[in-house]
Amino acid sequence: MEGRPIKPQPNYGEGKLRFNWNTPIHLSPNEKGTVYIGAQFLFRSRDHGQTWDRISPDLTTNDPEKQKQEESGGVTVDNSYAEMHTTIYSICESPRDGQTIWVGTDDGNVQLTRDGGKSWTNVVGNVPKLPKFSWVSWVEAGLYEAATAYAAFDRHTFGDMEPHVYKTTDYGKTWTSIVASDSGVRGYAHVIKEDPVSQNLLYLGTEFGLWISLDSGKHWAQYKGHEFPSVAVRDIVIHPRESDLVLTTHGRGIWIVDDITPLRKLTPDVMTQEAAFLSAKPAQQRLVANGGWVEGSAVFTGPNPPDAAVITYYQKKRHIFGKMKLEIFDAQGKLVDTLPPNSRRGISRVDWPMRLKAPRVPPAATAAFEAAQGPRVLPGTYAVKMTRGTQTYTTQLAVTLDPRAKFSLEDRKLELDAAMRVYNLLGDMSFDLDRINTVRDALADRSAKVKNDAAFAKRLQDLSQSVDELRKKIVATKEGGAVTGEERIREKTTGLYGDLLNYEGRPTDYQVARIDSLKKELGDVDAEFDNLAAKELPAVNKSLAQKKLHPIAQLTRKAWDAANSDSSGTGTTGGA
Repeated sequence: MEGRPIKPQPNYGEGKLRFNWNTPIHLSPNEKGTVYIGAQFLFRSRDHGQTWDRISPDLTTNDPEKQKQEESGGVTVDNSYAEMHTTIYSICESPRDGQTIWVGTDDGNVQLTRDGGKSWTNVVGNVPKLPKFSWVSWVEAGLYEAATAYAAFDRHTFGDMEPHVYKTTDYGKTWTSIVASDSGVRGYAHVIKEDPVSQNLLYLGTEFGLWISLDSGKHWAQYKGHEFPSVAVRDIVIHPRESDLVLTTHGRGIWIVDDITPLRKLTPDVMTQEAAFLSAKPAQQRLVANGGWVEGSAVFTGPNPPDAAVITYYQKKRHIFGKMKLEIFDAQGKLVDTLPPNSRRGISRVDWPMRLKAPRVPPAATAAFEAAQGPRVLPGTYAVKMTRGTQTYTTQLAVTLDPRAKFSLEDRKLELDAAMRVYNLLGDMSFDLDRINTVRDALADRSAKVKNDAAFAKRLQDLSQSVDELRKKIVATKEGGAVTGEERIREKTTGLYGDLLNYEGRPTDYQVARIDSLKKELGDVDAEFDNLAAKELPAVNKSLAQKKLHPIAQLTRKAWDAANSDSSGTGTTGGA
C-alpha cells in the first residue's frame, strides 16, 4: 500500500503549526473530495489534499503560557506532539449546510462559521455553567436541522470526572445540558452522535463506555450487550448501509454492534408495553464458504456477525409466571423451529440459524461431521410467535438470498428437496439400525439366560451374530480415515449430504441419482433383516415361551418415532 504526505505546512516566515496528538481530519458530508484538518488554524482542501486553503484565523486562545513545550525545566523534552496545546481538536461541517462549520479546541473554544470560513464567532461563552478552558472533546453538527449542534467537554485534567454535554438549536446562541447530574452516566464525555434514522436517538461515548438515549438526552442507559466492557469510547460511526454501530476505544479496539434497526424501533411508546418485537433488517443467507488455511495471529480480524436471523424483542419486566417460548412458522403455517427465549427484562436477541434441526444419524465408529447441521430453509417470509404465559406476540421475519449468489430461488428449492431426501434417508437408517440392534441385543440376552441348554444358547448366539452382520453393512465398525477406514451406507450417505449442503445451488444429476442408489442399498439390507426375522423369530419365541422367557419383539416405527421426537430448538439467545 502506498501513501503520500498531505499535511499543511506553515507560510514563509511563520512559526510552527500546532497539531494536536489526535489531530482531527474531517471529510465534508456535502462535497466529495473536500477535507478539513485542524492545527491552530482550520485548513480545507477541495482536492483530497493536493492543495490547502487556510480558512480561519487562530481559533484557539493562543495563550503563550500554554505553548512552552520546549521549556522542560530540566526534564527530557517530549518530542511526540503529545504535549502540544492550544490546538483544534474537533471539526464538523453541517450536513444540512456546507457553509456552516463547527470547531472545538483543546483550550475551551467553540467556534462557528456560517459563511464557509469568511467570519467566525466563538460561542462557548453562551454555554451555561461551563468553566473556562474546558477541553472541547467533540462538536457535532445536527443531522436534521442546520441550527442544531452538540458539544462535549472534558474536564478530567481539572479533577472533574463528570460528563458535560450540551445541545444548541439556534447556532450556539443558547445551549442546554442533555446529561443531567442524576442521569447515571459515568465518565467524562468523548463523543456525541445523532442517529441518522431516528431523530431522538443519541449515542454518547464516555471514559466508561457507551450510553444511549431514546428521548434526545432526557434519559440515558449504558450499553452492555455483546460483552462490551466499560472502556473509553473515543469515536462512533453509524454505517449507512449496514446500520451497524461502530465504536472505537482508547485501547485501539474496534467494536461493531450489528444492525441497530431494532434499537431505532425502541421508542418510549414501545417501552410502555409489557413486551414487543423490534423489527430488524431482512436476514440474509450468506454464501457457504469452504474455509481456508488458518493464518494464526498474523492477521488482525474479529468475529463476523452470526450467520443467523437475529430476532429482537423487548420485555418491560422479567417473565416469571407461565411458560415462555419462541416459534418460527413458514408461509403455510407449519412449525419450522422452536427457539430458547430469554426471559429477562430489557432487550433480548435470539439467533435463528435459518436451518432445520440436524438429521438423526446412526452411531458408528467414525464421526459424521458432514451431518452436524440441518439444511437451510428457503428464502421467504416467516412468522415469529412469542408466547408469554397466556399472551402471544407475533412479527414477520424476511429471509433473503445472498445478493452474490449465482443461483436462483428455484435452484435453492431443488437443493433443499435433494438434501431433505438424504435427511429423511438418514432418519430411516437410524430406525433400521435401532431395529437391528434391538433384536441383536435381545438374542444375546436370552442366550445368556439359557446356558443350561447349550444347543439353544448357541443357536441364539449364532443368530445374534447374523443380525450383527447386517448392522455392519449399514455403519462403519472400524475407525480410520479415507484410506484405512470403512465406508458403509451411512458414510456414503453423510458424505452426499455434506456435498449438497456445501453448495446451495442446483444439485447435479449424479447427486440426485445417487440418492436413489443409496436408498436401494438400505432397502436391500431391510429386506434381508425382514426375511431373517420372519424365518427365525417365530420358532425362537416359541422356544423362549416354553422356557418362560420373554419373547423377542421387534421395534416398530411408530414406537421409535415417539421415543425420538425432539422439540428442542436450534437457536441461541442473549441480551443486548
